[in-house]
Amino acid sequence: MRSRSNDLPIHDPFHNGSGMEANTLIAVVEDDPEIRTLVGGLLTREGYDVVLCEGAAALDREVERRRVDLVVLDLMLAGEDGLSICRRLRASSTAIPVLMVTAKGEDIDRIVGLEVGADDYLAKPFNPRELVARARAILRRTRASHRLPPAPPADLYRFSGWTLNAGSRALRRPDGGEVVLTGAEFDMLMVFLTHPQRVLNREQLLDWTRGRSAGPFDRTIDVQLSRLRRKLGDAPKSPAMIKTVRGGGYLFAPAVERDRA
Repeated sequence: MRSRSNDLPIHDPFHNGSGMEANTLIAVVEDDPEIRTLVGGLLTREGYDVVLCEGAAALDREVERRRVDLVVLDLMLAGEDGLSICRRLRASSTAIPVLMVTAKGEDIDRIVGLEVGADDYLAKPFNPRELVARARAILRRTRASHRLPPAPPADLYRFSGWTLNAGSRALRRPDGGEVVLTGAEFDMLMVFLTHPQRVLNREQLLDWTRGRSAGPFDRTIDVQLSRLRRKLGDAPKSPAMIKTVRGGGYLFAPAVERDRA
């Protein structure tokens, strides 16, 4: 990370002080005690509840004890690494979003992190302001699923034999089997389902799924598109559901029926 002089409270024009961060628990999983303390202090000053975990065992104990809203997860950990931890979280169908932090600069390391289910990634060294911005963006996307009580019966979206319940986030194949989506994958699918048969460019997808945390050269959209296509059974070389429009962007080809419960 940058020097401590950059580790300052962050003004967010979209945060109105209404207690958005109250009771939001972020687990920081980092085996370097100095970085762990620094990141924890930064998030605490922003109003979040923070628990510091030096590894997988500490995180598992916290997840068993209480609801964790976000995991800031270092890729390179002593013992079980971040990729393995993220795989386990996704294999258990947990809804805990993950912000992967990596010291490696290679794109392949970031892509692998997204492939195993991370909602976003951040490379070291990073500006503390960017870490908070990305954490906020993930929490904004996922906060609705933690609100109680749940919303009234949600809309159902039907397309090519598939069904998505927008309230429970349950995606079912034509054969009735359920497909588990990460928060980021659900957000992207919702963008397509609410804008079917319309060309959407990368900038629109970035803005609608990742908001102000997206950078001008952000490649996360490409990875998430690939993952979503795979889960929808779309052929990688000639996708029929989410089509690539040369020079334009992406188009969700199926007709979509929306049923209000």
